[in-house]
Amino acid sequence: MSKTAIITGATAGIGEATAIEFAKLGYNLILTGRRKERLQKLQSELESKYRTSVSVHAFDIQVKAEVENFCRHEIGDKTIDILVNNAGLASGLSPLHEGDVDDWEKMIDTNVKGLLYITREIAPRMVAQQSGHIINVGSIAGIEVYPNGNVYCATKHAVHAISEGLRRELYDKGIRVTNIAPGLVETEFSIVRFHGDEKRASNVYDGMEALTANDIADCIAFAATRPKHVNIAEMLVLPTNQGSATQVKRKSQP
Repeated sequence: MSKTAIITGATAGIGEATAIEFAKLGYNLILTGRRKERLQKLQSELESKYRTSVSVHAFDIQVKAEVENFCRHEIGDKTIDILVNNAGLASGLSPLHEGDVDDWEKMIDTNVKGLLYITREIAPRMVAQQSGHIINVGSIAGIEVYPNGNVYCATKHAVHAISEGLRRELYDKGIRVTNIAPGLVETEFSIVRFHGDEKRASNVYDGMEALTANDIADCIAFAATRPKHVNIAEMLVLPTNQGSATQVKRKSQP
């Protein structure tokens, strides 16, 4: 019997790549995101190519009522085997004393509160069935702090802490918890962070080979497909030419 996975933030980047990877593996998919047309396009492609069941649900994970409606009414009483908490973003890059409060709220509401809202709804199902896997997409920013990343780093430190807490709370209930912590991944991430400034976004990856969304999707799939007695608790994944959050070797450097 095919397993069912929920993937949040599936309209692009790591979420979309994870949906494709899971479809290849034969999972039934429940995909969420804010951009309905992108979700529908992905649904059509996955169902056609991989002959798997895909349902899509467009809503804003920052809004508690929308998350509750999705979990309680739209997906019904389906067994959820895997929850991939991928939805997240960075917004702005500035010192705290110059920060934009709207940016802060967007990051906190998406990266922390959105993750909590949906996990609070799905985890009890897993407890009742005594099985399941919660995979949180964190960041190296949840392990290290870098200048001007203050609030984003705080949100990803929260994801790290939530993952650790969940594992300690659910280990005796047959539920696995994984925190995937990527370094530099070239997706829409920096375009969103810099509010659509594509030139500034491209400079983040200039002169180095960043990770791709497919690289992280592969790691998520690896964690999800380990034998039942194996839990990949945490995975820090960096490009070879990245030493830390602030150390990157670029081709222009000696």
